[in-house]
Amino acid sequence: ANPVIGVRSFGADPDAVAELVAAETAGYQRSGVAATAKHFPGHGDTETDSHYGFPVIKHTRAQWEALDAPPFRAAIEAGIDSIMTAHILVPALDDSGDPATLSRPILTGILREQLGFDGVVVTDALDMAGVRQKYGDERVPVLALKAGVDQLLNAPKLDLAWNAVLKAVQGGELTEERLEESILRVLRLKAKLGLLDDPWTDEDAVDDKVGTAAHLATADRIAERTTTLLVNEGGLLPLAPDDTPRLLVVGADPASPSDTTGPPTGVLARALTELGFTATALSTGTAPSATVIERAVAAAAEADAVVVATYNVTATSTQRTLVERLLATGRPVVAVAVRNPYDAARLPGVRAYLATYSWTDVEVRAAARVIAGEAEPRGKLPVPVQRADDPTRVLYPLGHGLTY
Repeated sequence: ANPVIGVRSFGADPDAVAELVAAETAGYQRSGVAATAKHFPGHGDTETDSHYGFPVIKHTRAQWEALDAPPFRAAIEAGIDSIMTAHILVPALDDSGDPATLSRPILTGILREQLGFDGVVVTDALDMAGVRQKYGDERVPVLALKAGVDQLLNAPKLDLAWNAVLKAVQGGELTEERLEESILRVLRLKAKLGLLDDPWTDEDAVDDKVGTAAHLATADRIAERTTTLLVNEGGLLPLAPDDTPRLLVVGADPASPSDTTGPPTGVLARALTELGFTATALSTGTAPSATVIERAVAAAAEADAVVVATYNVTATSTQRTLVERLLATGRPVVAVAVRNPYDAARLPGVRAYLATYSWTDVEVRAAARVIAGEAEPRGKLPVPVQRADDPTRVLYPLGHGLTY
């Protein structure tokens, strides 16, 4: 039900999340990249998107300690360089009504003094509604700095923010000593990264540093190991080109994006064709119209099986109608959730359901290899998937994942 976080979190188990946070922090920073943990003090249990509203977290202090704090503690213990604030209200941590980004009790009292973090604290974007509803754009930068922030991210009016901070220093509301604390933290980080000695980037060297063959092979391996098979009734998967040679690939962009370069179109369709199928892509989007659905149903009549990519299916989503109509054709339907894995609970009639947690090319190609049996599904659910008709009951538990 969280409208903004979803796959931006590692999962639902605080201990597992903490372990992964520490590992990713070490990986980034060992490679010379400053890592940032976000969003402090914890954005995982929100019903409101802080881009558009002001979320309220109703956790007690004990719940915060048990659920929200462990990943941040792990990040700090791993030596993380930066932590980003959240534009959320947490009354149990600060009852002033201020968002955490502007809260001295949270940023200085808890993050700095209790958790012992002395790295760079950066705000979430200051053009988001969650930080602008209580105070105007002129006050927010000053209040954030007073709370303990070091970097102000994406102030909506840079000149207004600059002059507001300058006026606060001139008037004595902010001291130069307070700003120098933040400047020193930023300079320390730049020195650690070598940016004070060698700040320039050689554009010609990028291809030798990023996206190398070794990097791509690692990405492929990770994608295969995380692709999760949630449902496989009757052993529908893997599909074989000899049994189901003609595949129709439909669903949400960008998993099967429109492509004018000729068939087979779409990343998923191209990947399946390279594996021996004849796959045709028909992009139907995240809200297919009746006309688009009819076109997909007609195309399914010419296919031996249908692969459909789903993206955050809701109770009223026409993606449900699309899948129900495709199931009614009698053709085998394989679904791939390319964002949140909860889609499987909304589409109970699908006999084979994969979760990729991402719509990037590398994840979609890995899903194709799993569908074709070129790779075994090895992923495990990082969250429980509740029943759509009764969220108190779990359909697929944390750690669920089938294989061949």
